[in-house]
Amino acid sequence: MKKFMDKDFLLTTETSQWLFHEVAASQPIFDYHCHLNPKEIAENRRFSNLAEIWLGGDHYKWRAMRSNGIPETYITGTAEPYDKFLAWAKTIPYLIGNPLYHWTHLELQRYFNISEVLNEASAPAIWQEANRQLATNPSLSVYGIFSTFKVYAVGTTDDPADTLEWHNAVKKEKHTETKVLPSFRPDKALAVQTPSFTSYIETLSSTAGTAIRDLKDLLQVLSKRIAYFNDLGCRASDHALEYPPFAVSENGSTGSEWEAEAGRIFKKALSGEPINSQEAELYRTFLLVCLAGEYRKYGWAMQLHVASIRNNNTTMFNTLGPDTGFDAVHDHQIAEKLAKLLDLMQQRGALPKTILYSLNPKDYYVLGTLMGCFQGDEIPGKIQLGSAWWFCDHKDGMEEQMKLLGNLGLLPRFIGMLTDSRSFLSYPRHEYFRRILCNIIGTWAEDGEIPNDRELLQRIVADISFWNAERYFST
Repeated sequence: MKKFMDKDFLLTTETSQWLFHEVAASQPIFDYHCHLNPKEIAENRRFSNLAEIWLGGDHYKWRAMRSNGIPETYITGTAEPYDKFLAWAKTIPYLIGNPLYHWTHLELQRYFNISEVLNEASAPAIWQEANRQLATNPSLSVYGIFSTFKVYAVGTTDDPADTLEWHNAVKKEKHTETKVLPSFRPDKALAVQTPSFTSYIETLSSTAGTAIRDLKDLLQVLSKRIAYFNDLGCRASDHALEYPPFAVSENGSTGSEWEAEAGRIFKKALSGEPINSQEAELYRTFLLVCLAGEYRKYGWAMQLHVASIRNNNTTMFNTLGPDTGFDAVHDHQIAEKLAKLLDLMQQRGALPKTILYSLNPKDYYVLGTLMGCFQGDEIPGKIQLGSAWWFCDHKDGMEEQMKLLGNLGLLPRFIGMLTDSRSFLSYPRHEYFRRILCNIIGTWAEDGEIPNDRELLQRIVADISFWNAERYFST
């Protein structure tokens, strides 16, 4: 019987073990999509206790605790930090089969050198030891964590109206070798149906120092903000979409008539008039196509995250707000509209490098086959099937995504893992991914399905672990 989570955890063959220990483990990390707080990075935050660094903002853990019947006061409420941690420790034994069980123990091992299994009985000693290290060990500050885990770069998620003052501070002070790159996420500029749309446009106008009275003004402001983001190192945009939009004028026009219609809808929204779903989709389609052309101009990657249905619990949304653990997998049909959207961008010479993610695994074959229709010679793997995301971010989900990519595309060109996390304790998820990757490749080699050519295998694993992403976002 194997020991729980030993050095060969998830590695079932000798070749897999060699690939991980000798190749993957030493690669830097390019965490190109995350939700880390730029202010906390710039201030090189030190955390005062394990609950603060582990449970603050982590809605993965919050959902698990709610499923275990933990009262909200011990999750996002006013309970004492130790009591929140203890509630988490009591939940851990019920997470057998959930990636949180593995992530939790990897984080204890890699950050605190604690190999003991977390549960209610072990919680007091683990709390005391972890807090001692947080208070005394400089490698547990933000910059210390970046250095320990060889974090080459992080891509934060930032609104066009953000001043990026904290990114400026990181760049100016040069206290970390890690590249802290903003990512451009204009979801609020696309959300023309929301009640807060008008106030958001006012905020964007204020940040840009330019009045936004019509669609032409909006496009000019977004173009200026993209240029500003680019000056601070931005290499990617990001869009959270329930489904890929595609709507044009009634006569099929994608020219001046379509633009005029989008402009009319924008002015209607600014005046506070209700926007119907067809109008909103036309506006979103037009703006996405325009933005894609800007991204291509700067060599950015466009990330499209689809199939999330958000804020499903109205009572809890009204209490806690968004991103607190009440989202789920959506089941829209996406193939036709995504194909038309990418095709229109391509026809206009506006299709940038693009990463396609779906929260619903039913969409993997759609994404994996559609991306093959729009590849180009600018860079290998121009259109990517994004890493298993969010609810798919577990052993089975990662294996499914990578094996499907191998079947439908070019697995050795895959840009690999991202954390999509708000927690500075999430970097062992890259190790988790790399172990799974090495086990797939090593098992194929030992089964005779691919050549047992160590130079070839080493190159594939190193590229997927880091180098493909480094080239993809630098080009």
